Amino acid sequence: MAEKTGLPAPPEVGASALVPGTYDGVGVFVTGAGTGLGKAIAAEFARLGASIVVASRKPEHLEAGEEAMAELGAPVLTTTCDIREADSISGAFDAATEAFGLPQVLVNNAAANFPVPAEDMSPNAWRTVVDITLNGTYLCCREFGRRHLAAGTPGSIINVGASYAWTGGPGFAHSAAAKAGVKNLTESLAVEWGPYGIQVNSLVPGLFPHEDMTADITGSLDRTHDKDPVQPALRVGQRQELGWAATFLASPYARFISGHTLVVDGANWQRRSLTNPPVVTVRDQMGLGQFDPDARR
Repeated sequence: MAEKTGLPAPPEVGASALVPGTYDGVGVFVTGAGTGLGKAIAAEFARLGASIVVASRKPEHLEAGEEAMAELGAPVLTTTCDIREADSISGAFDAATEAFGLPQVLVNNAAANFPVPAEDMSPNAWRTVVDITLNGTYLCCREFGRRHLAAGTPGSIINVGASYAWTGGPGFAHSAAAKAGVKNLTESLAVEWGPYGIQVNSLVPGLFPHEDMTADITGSLDRTHDKDPVQPALRVGQRQELGWAATFLASPYARFISGHTLVVDGANWQRRSLTNPPVVTVRDQMGLGQFDPDARR
């Protein structure tokens, strides 16, 4: 019997399947590009010659994104942007257009998420996550689409999704519902805007550990089994792999791909067992006690 080795490791950071200079002169607007996977995606566009717009609400994230892109020698602009507010998005696109011309690629990476049992979730927590993750993605798509339709120019949108848009996400009901909306939005806009030269796709990451994960997310991961053996690939993802997928989807080599969701997770979301393990409630998985209806969140 063949030995279980898992999927091979990817090439080192800095490698690329695309031609050097693929994105020369192309403005790429990335929300949440100052941390984690957004920064990793922006970095791969930068390595291929793109001019990067780092959009975030937080000054420290703008600074981190600018520093990372500058280290790669990429032209970079940072712009304060609250994706919940249409006027803030419009101002950010004005700044991007003044610096690099109308961005030709939009990566909607910014989102909100934290683990919580549905019964403990406050109405405000629900609204906040949906407002950032779904409404913010739509508002950024709207601004990008309207500007390209007005200019008569093509463009490419990549919305970062999540596999629990299909499966549901116990412990993440707010985010799962919002990401399901993002998936449907991607498919709807691809049809509406395809005739005008705008392709719209979604990119779904699996487990890509990184130093910018929030404490509540890392805490949940720390309570689970060792990550590699429970992945069909027998390893977790490396951030450049997600960046390579994004640069391909927006490249000239993927022009006929639109309305598609590309899952980059080593088939983990499709894993099924012949027998089901015992059910462990979300509360038990999170180490919480019995539900207290008088507790406020």
